[in-house]
Amino acid sequence: MIWSLAGLLLALALAGGAALRGRARGGFYDLDVYGMSAAVHRRYAIASLAFVAYFGATLALHAETAGIAGLALYALIAVLYAASFLRGTSDSDE
Repeated sequence: MIWSLAGLLLALALAGGAALRGRARGGFYDLDVYGMSAAVHRRYAIASLAFVAYFGATLALHAETAGIAGLALYALIAVLYAASFLRGTSDSDE
C-alpha cells in the first residue's frame, strides 16, 4: 500500500512539474541541444497522469504487488526525465 502511495505522489509531482515546463519555451540547451521541447514535457505529463490513475487503482484495489511493479517502471521514467536536466554542456569539437 505504501508503494502505491509513494508512486502516486511521485507521479503527481512529476506531472505538475512537466506541465509547468511544457508551458515555457525553454532555453538554448533545453530546446536546441537536448530536444526537450514543450511537446516532450507535455508527453511526460500525460504519461505521469496515466500512472496517477494506475497508482490510484492499485490503492483502491489493495494490489500491493502491482503497486511495486508500477513504481519500478515509473521510477525508470522519472529518472530518465530528471536526467534530461542534468546533462550539462558538451564540447562541440569532440
